[in-house]
Amino acid sequence: MTSAATAAGDIGPVLAGVLQFLALAAALALAYRPLGDYMARVYSSDKHLRVERWIYKGIGANPNTQMRWPAYLRGVLAFSAVSVLFLYLLQRLQGVLPGSLGFSSIDPDQAFNTAASFVANTNWQSYYGEQAMGHVVQTGGLAVQNFLSAAVGIAVAVALVRGFARSRTGELGNFWADLVRGTVRILLPISVLAALVLVACGALQNFSGIHEVGQFSGGSQQWNGGAVASQEAIKVLGTNGGGYFNANSAHPFENPNAFSNLFEIFLILLIPFSLTRAFGRLVGSLRQGYAILATMATIWVGFTALMMWTEFAHHGPAFEVAGGAMEGKETRFGVAGSSIFAVATTLTSTGAVNSFHSSFTGLGGGITMLGMQLGEIAPGGTGSGLYGMLIMAVIAVFIAGLMVGRTPEYLGKKIGTREIKFAACYILITPALVLVFTAAALALPTPGDSMTNSGAHGFSEILYAYTSASNNNGSAFAGLNADTQWFNSTLGLAMLLGRFLPMVFVLALAGSLAEQKPVPATAGTLRTEKPLFTGLLVGVILIITGLTYFPALALGPLAEGLAS
Repeated sequence: MTSAATAAGDIGPVLAGVLQFLALAAALALAYRPLGDYMARVYSSDKHLRVERWIYKGIGANPNTQMRWPAYLRGVLAFSAVSVLFLYLLQRLQGVLPGSLGFSSIDPDQAFNTAASFVANTNWQSYYGEQAMGHVVQTGGLAVQNFLSAAVGIAVAVALVRGFARSRTGELGNFWADLVRGTVRILLPISVLAALVLVACGALQNFSGIHEVGQFSGGSQQWNGGAVASQEAIKVLGTNGGGYFNANSAHPFENPNAFSNLFEIFLILLIPFSLTRAFGRLVGSLRQGYAILATMATIWVGFTALMMWTEFAHHGPAFEVAGGAMEGKETRFGVAGSSIFAVATTLTSTGAVNSFHSSFTGLGGGITMLGMQLGEIAPGGTGSGLYGMLIMAVIAVFIAGLMVGRTPEYLGKKIGTREIKFAACYILITPALVLVFTAAALALPTPGDSMTNSGAHGFSEILYAYTSASNNNGSAFAGLNADTQWFNSTLGLAMLLGRFLPMVFVLALAGSLAEQKPVPATAGTLRTEKPLFTGLLVGVILIITGLTYFPALALGPLAEGLAS
C-alpha cells in the first residue's frame, strides 16, 4: 500500500519534468529554421547597416577586406587582449568611478581572473556580485563582454564553415565585420526581447543604490538593485553565465519562477542549436546541418534523461518525502527544472546555475562534469559548440577512413596529415589543461586549504573547477574557496589558454580547408549526412572523452556515486 502510494506520488514531478522538456524541445524546433536561416543571411550578406558603418569608421576597419587565417587570428587575439586590459582597468579603478555604490577597487588577482573570465566567455566568478561590483563595472564592463565574447565565438565558427564552403582560396572573411554583425544583428535584438520577457516575469531592472530590506524573520539587510534583466538575457543567450548576484539564476531577482527558468534554458540552447541550420545553409547542404543537429540532440536528450533519473532516484525517507534529491535546489524549480537547467548549462559554455551542483547526487555531479569534458559541443557555446563539433566530425571521418583504408573526406575536402594534426591539437589542449592544473592543485599544500570536503567529493571540487575554467564554462561545483591568489591566477590562465589556443587550430584548419580544391563524391565516399555517421560521431565523442577523463572521474564522482 505504501509503496504503491509512493509510486503514484512520483508520477507528478516526473511527468511535470517530461512535459517541461517537451515544451522546451518544441520551442527550440519552432525557432530553429527562421533563426538559422537568418544567421546564414547575416554572415553571407555583402551589405552593411548604417550603424555598422559608423562602428567600422570608429575602429578604423575595412569590412570588405578578406582575411587569411593568420590575419583573422590576429584580429581575434588583438581584440581579446584589449578587452582583457580594459575590463581589468575598469575593475581596478572602480573605487573612483561614478555608480560604484561605495564598493572599493577589485584586488589585482581577482581583477585579472574576472577580466580573463568574461573575455573568454567563461564568466567564472570568485566574488559576490552584489557585494563587489558597482553599476558601471556590471553594465559597462561585464555585460558588454557578454555580448562581445559571444560574438567572437560565432565569428570563429563562421570562419571554419567558410573554410569548408570555399575552395582554392585561403580567405575566411573579415573578423571585424563578423564581430560587429553578430553583435548588432543577432545578439542585441534577441537580448532586448528576452530582457522584456524577464522583466514581465519579475526580474529586476533598475539602477537603484543600496537600501535596507526587511526580512520575514525580523530585522533587515542591505540590498542593491541593478540592470539585472538585461544582463541576464545576454548572460544566457550568449552562453556566458555570469550572474548579477552570487546566487546566479537561483536568485529570484534573476530567475523569478518556473516559466522564467524554462525561458532561460531556451535562450541558452537557442543559438547553438540554430547555428547548425546556418551551417547547412552556408555549405549548401541542409542535410549536413541536420546530421550535426542530430548528434548534438542525441547527447543532450541522453544526458537530460540520465540526470533526471539520478536526481529522481529515491534513497531513504527524506528523498521520498521531497520527491527527489532536493538538497541545494530551489523549490520553485524542483528536481526537473534544476536537472534540465544543469544539463543545458554544462553541455554549453554557459556556467549559469539555478541549483547547487555540489549537492547533486554523486552520479548527477559526474554528469555535469562529463558534459563539460565532452568539449561542450551538445550543443555547446555560441559558436564554440559548432566549431568543436565540426572538429570532432573531422576526427570521426578520419577514423572511418582508417577502417576502410581510404583517404577520409568531409564536405568535399580531404582530411590529410596537416588537417588531422590541427584537429588532434585542438582536442588535446583542454584535457591537458584540466588534468595538469588539477594535479598541481592537489600536489601543493596551499590550494588544498581551500577545500571544505575531503575524499572523493573534495577531489571532485578541484577537478570540476579546472574542467569548468579550461572548457570556458564558468559554473562552480561549490564548496571550494576559489578566491585565493592561486586559484584566481591559475583558473584565469586556464580560461585564457582554453579559449584562445583552440581557436588557433580552428582557424588554421579553416585556412587549410579553404585552400583545397573540392573532391567529387564517389561510391566509396562516407555519407556524412546519414544516420550512420551520426551514430559514429556520437560514439567517437564518448570514446575519446572516456579514454581521456575516466581515470579522473573514477577518483571523484564515480567513487562517490558508487559509495552512496
